[in-house]
Amino acid sequence: MSIIEWIYSAGVDLGGYRLSLMEVIGIGFGLASAVGGMLRRIWAWPIGIIGNTILFFVYIGVTLGVDDKAPLFGQSGRQIFFIMTSLYGWWRWRQVKRARASGDERAITPRWASVAERAGLALTMVIGIVVVQQIFATLGAGWPAPRWYFWADAWIFMGSLLATYAMARGWNEFWLIWIGVDLVGVPLLWHSGYLPTAVLYAGYAAFVLYGFIVWLRASRRERPDPEPAGSAAAVGN
Repeated sequence: MSIIEWIYSAGVDLGGYRLSLMEVIGIGFGLASAVGGMLRRIWAWPIGIIGNTILFFVYIGVTLGVDDKAPLFGQSGRQIFFIMTSLYGWWRWRQVKRARASGDERAITPRWASVAERAGLALTMVIGIVVVQQIFATLGAGWPAPRWYFWADAWIFMGSLLATYAMARGWNEFWLIWIGVDLVGVPLLWHSGYLPTAVLYAGYAAFVLYGFIVWLRASRRERPDPEPAGSAAAVGN
């Protein structure tokens, strides 16, 4: 057994399901990142990047010949974009925190997106889903997947990407986008055999609602942040 096969095979059997150690660790980092995001701590971004990297390899295990679950190319592909968007979020929260010039450990003050910003999110979501589902369908799923599978995977891909971007900008809407992702993601993950991740996303639903309330209260109570120098938002607004 190679080192890669050993890493993938490590885990325990629960009710006929192989609970992968990699999957559990990746989920743990993801949950820690979500908590850090709710608390508005900068460390949420690097922690999330580690989890994204681990889950990327979990979702493409079958393509490496070390797993027998259905490969989720949308799920694995979005981990790459998560990392890219998280690098931006990491940079932006650091810049905003510096601009605040205060001893507050929280990196940003949440706010609602403007009408133009919401329109941009909606338009990007619609166009992105149409384009991405076609790409996924062209690439195939590695098994005879029905057409709805690619639409669902594209929804998860685009929703997750935009939610991460909205979190980087400090928009309250990011929590609402995650709810939409979970409504599709949980059934798809369960259907594809990724049970721990499906259970995690189901648990996220309650956590997301709580996080939304926390951010909403903060947006009403705290003063808006100044835009960091050199940011795209400062140029565009």
